[in-house]
Order: sequence, then structure tokens, then C-alpha cells
Amino acid sequence: MRLTGPLRVLAVVLLVGITWLLANALFGGDGSSEETTPEPHPRRYKCGLVAPCPPKHLAFRLVSGAANVIGPKICLEDKMLVSSVKNNVGRGLNIALVNGVTGELLDSRNFDMWAGDVSDLLKFLRPLHEGTLVFVASFDDAATKLNDESRRLFEDLGSTAVKELAFRDSWVFVGAKGIENKSPFEQRMKNSKINNKYEGWPESLEMDGCIPMRPPLEG
Repeated sequence: MRLTGPLRVLAVVLLVGITWLLANALFGGDGSSEETTPEPHPRRYKCGLVAPCPPKHLAFRLVSGAANVIGPKICLEDKMLVSSVKNNVGRGLNIALVNGVTGELLDSRNFDMWAGDVSDLLKFLRPLHEGTLVFVASFDDAATKLNDESRRLFEDLGSTAVKELAFRDSWVFVGAKGIENKSPFEQRMKNSKINNKYEGWPESLEMDGCIPMRPPLEG
């Protein structure tokens, strides 16, 4: 029996409909032709923080060096104070001094703790003024030349890890002149032949956060 014209059209429509339903079932479609909007990338704040700092706080990020190849970074309020790009990093301790009231960079220096002279570090740390923030990021070896006085000066800034800091340990630290308790901003990764990420060196450390600004000193 041959299908008449209207019946033939109806059969074609049913066939197309069944095919469409099967395709959606197989490929997980929902029958909608609208394009989905991709989710935006998570917003990043100053120095790459995932959330903004409260008012009257300074945003920071510290990254220690990776082995003896990739230099450390010190970022404050979205400004790179120390980095290989700025060409102001070196083996040892990379330190930035910041005014704790204004957030202004006061000085940044590198001290070679393998072949350098620790007296240069002592001259740098001894005269710090009350409220000065001290940002430290290690690169390669940060401990060989440290002596008792230099370790004690870092302890006075709030460090607890500097007592045990040893050859090629990774270290990041934020302290302050006049701090009353230990600093909450410090990490140390011990150099270990068993656990080192790089041959002869532990992995790089990364630390960020928000530091409360100090109120102006009364005159």
C-alpha cells in the first residue's frame, strides 16, 4: 500500500522527531539551542590574593627562590619590590624594608650568605626604626654565614624558624621592629635529600596575606 501525500509528510516529521530525541539522549543535550556563558576567571586582588585585604592593611606575597635557578619575589600592594625582572635579587637573603605606617619602600638589599660577609647584614639590621616591616625571601643558600647575632636580630623581629635555619633551607618571613610576639608570617622548608623537590634543594615557598598598618607615632 502506498502512502498518500499527507501521510508521507507525517511519517517524515515523526522520523525527524524521533531522531532528534535519540541524539539528545545520546549526547546529553537538554533540547535547548542557547549557548551557555562560560564562568569568568576568579578575580585576583593585589599581589594575586584571592580576597581583598581589609582597610588599613597591606597586601603582600613572598616567593622564595627555586633551587639556584629562579629568583625570589617580594610583592607589596601590587608593586614588585624584589624580583629577577627588576634585577635586584641574589644568592642568600633578599630583604625589603618598608615603613609600617605608610607602606613606603625604604630599602631593598641582597646578602650573600654563602660567600659574603655577615657584617654587611648586621649593619643593615641593627639600626632599624620602631615599626619598620622586614620582608625576607631566601635564594639558594640563606644560612651558612649566619652567626648568633644575626639570628638573634631576626628573632627580635618575630622569627622563630631562624634558630634552625640551615644550609639551603627555603625561608620566607615578614617581621617588624618592636614586635611583641612571634610573627604569624613565616615558613621554612628544610633541605632534605629524601624530600627535596629539586636535586640538592627543597621546593620554593609561597606565602601571602594582609599586614595591619601601624598607627602614626605620636609626636
